[in-house]
Amino acid sequence: MNKSPTSLISHISWGRMEVTNNGETYQFKDCKVWPGGAKEWDWRLTGTRHQPGIQPADIEEILAQGIEFMVLSRGMQLMLQTCPETEELLSQRGIEYYIGHTKLAVDLFNSLMQQGKKVGGIFHSTC
Repeated sequence: MNKSPTSLISHISWGRMEVTNNGETYQFKDCKVWPGGAKEWDWRLTGTRHQPGIQPADIEEILAQGIEFMVLSRGMQLMLQTCPETEELLSQRGIEYYIGHTKLAVDLFNSLMQQGKKVGGIFHSTC
């Protein structure tokens, strides 16, 4: 049986996330996660701010993994927005998405991943 690679968010608290990827656990403040991969999300690379929020450039690397569903977290206090252009990009590519509170986003991401879905996510662990 050929099993798809998985990545699960095994811990979330203010300023700290842990992602377990094929038996290895990695720690991040903010992160990008997809089946079989995870990395730090460095806002400085794209000039991201709470407003206007998550930009298309922030999710391109995740989209390149061939995902079918995208989870976009807004932070623990819902301070992080999502640019309209980001939602447009996802719609144009036919990718379903969820935007919401980080803890709910983590639960949804893990649930979809455990169901074998090709899900990607971008997560903000503070405000």
